Amino acid sequence: MKRLPEPVLIDKPYQLSKLVATLRHERIIAVDTESNSLFAYQEQVCLIQFSTTEDDYLVDPLALDDLSSLEPIFSSTEIEKVFHAAEYDLICLSRDYGFTFTNLFDTMVAARILGREAVGLGSMLEDEFGVRTDKRFQRADWGRRPLPTEMKNYARMDTRYLIPLRDHLMASLHQTHLWALAKEDFNLLCQVNGYPVNGEKKKLEEPWGIRGAVDLTPQGAAVLLELCRYRDKVARRINRPLFKVINNQTLLVIASDLPRNLHELGAVQGMSPKQVRRHGDNILRAVKRGLRLDPIYPPKYPKHSVEYLQRMDRLRQWRKYAAQDMGVKSDVVMPRGLLEALARQDPTDEQELASILSAVPWRLDKFGSQILEELFSD
Repeated sequence: MKRLPEPVLIDKPYQLSKLVATLRHERIIAVDTESNSLFAYQEQVCLIQFSTTEDDYLVDPLALDDLSSLEPIFSSTEIEKVFHAAEYDLICLSRDYGFTFTNLFDTMVAARILGREAVGLGSMLEDEFGVRTDKRFQRADWGRRPLPTEMKNYARMDTRYLIPLRDHLMASLHQTHLWALAKEDFNLLCQVNGYPVNGEKKKLEEPWGIRGAVDLTPQGAAVLLELCRYRDKVARRINRPLFKVINNQTLLVIASDLPRNLHELGAVQGMSPKQVRRHGDNILRAVKRGLRLDPIYPPKYPKHSVEYLQRMDRLRQWRKYAAQDMGVKSDVVMPRGLLEALARQDPTDEQELASILSAVPWRLDKFGSQILEELFSD
């Protein structure tokens, strides 16, 4: 295999300006990001990779104060941006920099629409080009500096072959007459909803975001809330993810068992001797505070009507068989959010159906009559 030139590291403002000038003249570019979600209290984008047909660039956001000059690249209708599994990258870029997006191509989404089973980037690159990627650094700390050479080379491989991979997939989409379907899914990706993926979301959900919390007694739930508050304070202070302080299931067991002393706390499944030494006294104090709080109860969500549930069941069955006919996963036929909207709004004619499915015209044309038939069935 031909040896690749070194990726170009962009860590100074003048280098970024030069890169932006280069990208503005490209018809198509490949993009990826690396974040430090496993190593920081509040994750952030630590690297943005760009590839053109000729060169690979690594933009270092930790060394650059202002990345706003990249916004016109991401929002340009003239420059196609190729990602693999874009959703998380788009959320992070939108969250950290406020970028907006148009004209995307997602190689994983395209592969799923084509009914491929192996849609991981490594598998696809090996199948298409015989290229084997090294995934040693998939869970690495991308916030470390300086970045070792091997991590830079790993990062560039996530974009180096995306453009030729896109070309192969594009050809298949046209051959199978599925390009219109892919295009509407790429357009949906551009509508980043800003869903928080950092610590803020976790804190808002606590304690009910922890699986099993609803099974606690109301007083146990109050204890769990205090434990979450303590963990959050520690994680923020030492700049570590919540799970690296104490994981969710260990907190849940503590809130259930209500240990009264260090010996009982040490017997809790999941508590290591190191954690007992480091956090034991504070955890016991949190348990006591929780026991003094008023009991708390899970939030009440509106119950769906029997009619809604029946419609959802019929639509799911229809989607299952439609997916089998197409040779794809069910959500390719109709994303869950749209399926729920159909069951909730219960369209009675083509006009109402078209309003619900306005963002997915291919699906409306392909499946509209089938959907109305399912909704009208007894």
